[in-house]
Amino acid sequence: MSSLRRRGLLSLALALGIAPALAPAALAAGLTMTTPYPSVTVSPGSQVAFDLSIKTSNSARVNLSLSGVPSSWTAGLHGGGFVVGAVQTNGSDATTVRLDIDVPEDASGSTTITVTANDGASTVTLPLDIKVEANAGGIVTVKPDFPEQRGTSSQSFTFNLNISNQTPEDLVFTGTAEGPTGWTADVTLTGQATAVSGTVKAGGASNAAIKVTPADNAPAGNYPIAVVMTIGGKQYPVSLSVDVTGSYSMVLTTPTTNLFASGNAGTAMTQQFTIQNTGTAPITQVVMSSTLPTNWKATFDPGTVDSIAAGANTTVTATITPASDAVAGDYALTFTARGAEGSDQVDIRFTVNPSIIGTLLGIGIFIVAIGGLYWAFRRYGRR
Repeated sequence: MSSLRRRGLLSLALALGIAPALAPAALAAGLTMTTPYPSVTVSPGSQVAFDLSIKTSNSARVNLSLSGVPSSWTAGLHGGGFVVGAVQTNGSDATTVRLDIDVPEDASGSTTITVTANDGASTVTLPLDIKVEANAGGIVTVKPDFPEQRGTSSQSFTFNLNISNQTPEDLVFTGTAEGPTGWTADVTLTGQATAVSGTVKAGGASNAAIKVTPADNAPAGNYPIAVVMTIGGKQYPVSLSVDVTGSYSMVLTTPTTNLFASGNAGTAMTQQFTIQNTGTAPITQVVMSSTLPTNWKATFDPGTVDSIAAGANTTVTATITPASDAVAGDYALTFTARGAEGSDQVDIRFTVNPSIIGTLLGIGIFIVAIGGLYWAFRRYGRR
């Protein structure tokens, strides 16, 4: 056999041996399917979207199918606003399809979902790995500046809530608050009193304010305030509380509520006062004082009342001594009861009576004057 013939047979054998090896690669190379991120980690209850790019070397219909989807999961291929099972390629540009997967709330661990594409001549597969971990997609937190405040029932309390959104999406939020019966609790979002909802940007923060007003004369005690912030469709409860120390108020009056008194100049007289605790907490270290005309004096018994319980009253006796040279007439006296937690005052109109000596002297002068007139009339009246 000539060398030329041997070389021809050898070339033919090599061609026949190589061709089968090249044929599958060439067919597979005509169909490609890719995605930028084939492996992701997400949180339970989230939705995953994979953008698939499908391309063929010639115009062709490419059938698509899914496998490995857990029974409790939901997955579907979407394109052009439809659920799709195939795409049509033009042989030059890639056709895009979106794979949407709903991950249930109780999901955990790793799952592989495979997308299979077939154009009738070749088949390619694209495995997509999904790992489910708590808070993998970022977390949302709601924290108050101060979860508890303390004060009287006569004041209002404002709690500031800080909302942090560490997820990749902007989230809409609303809020509700509820206090005990008779209390009011109002939610203000993002500083706008009329806003019914707000938006917290992805990776950002926002705020809400809770204004709490206790019921009138709420007794001392600790009161819970239930707040629920709904952010991105999920509820975030926040527990707040108000520690009411009680309300402090007192009324100073007289046992008969009569605010008139009388006495003689330089002579001591007594006047009783009633101190009523009209608040919801004890008032302590109550001391009486007075504002009097010059040279007048007043002392009190007892000098200090250690404590007056809520709803109770006590009596203090004042000894009032007008100035010895006080002219008969009316005087305004001011008395004040002051405790560690509150105070009140009352005005008394005090009448200084004319003195006996002055009265007798006045009568004597009057008699002398009448007598003088009578004498003058008798002496000179007949002329």
